[in-house]
Amino acid sequence: MVKASANRILPLESGDRLSRQEFERRYQAMLHLKKAELIEGIVYVAAALRFRSHAEPHGNLMGWLWTYKIATPAVELGDNPTVRLDFDNEPQPDGVLLIEESVGGQARLSDDDYVEGAPEFVAEIAASSASLDLHDKKRVYRRNGVQEYLVWRVLEQKLDWFSLQEGEYVSLLADETGVVKSLTFPGLWLSVADLIAGNMQSVLAVSQKGLKSTEHGEFLQKLSQR
Repeated sequence: MVKASANRILPLESGDRLSRQEFERRYQAMLHLKKAELIEGIVYVAAALRFRSHAEPHGNLMGWLWTYKIATPAVELGDNPTVRLDFDNEPQPDGVLLIEESVGGQARLSDDDYVEGAPEFVAEIAASSASLDLHDKKRVYRRNGVQEYLVWRVLEQKLDWFSLQEGEYVSLLADETGVVKSLTFPGLWLSVADLIAGNMQSVLAVSQKGLKSTEHGEFLQKLSQR
């Protein structure tokens, strides 16, 4: 009978119930693994990602967020960062925007270069409304104080954008032109229908209008004074 080595690190498997410390230990040992998350103490290992239903929408979403990041000093953009939210939750969202800690941001970068605490804005690409993103993850992000949470349900061609108000997530609604405007990041405007349809030139045009808006200018001034 062959006994397992006491020093052997077991692989991560979906459904494992682990502490955050053990989750990180196993994740770091699996060099081939690109995405795994700990949600309410349960491990979720991502399956292979398809192009049309995830990779392309993800790229377009990050392109939209990047145009805001480069025009807004003291705001940082992350693509699939590991986020240490609390002892039972370490998600790896598709995208985050965070305000630098030095100017009042609520998250920080740890000494080992992970995000600790809740980013102000989190975005996820979801298959459908039945996904983890609109249930357990949503509750976790709300409880930890993520100010805005965007979920793009690619297969259903719908997008949900929530704002944290008095401890609850409230849907941000589009204006008469179909544009949704962030409350946490003034000037972050999105033409939802164009993003869903892949009309990125129109998405960029609306984004540029937001960056030229009075509220974005006031936000830049506010950040510079902190």
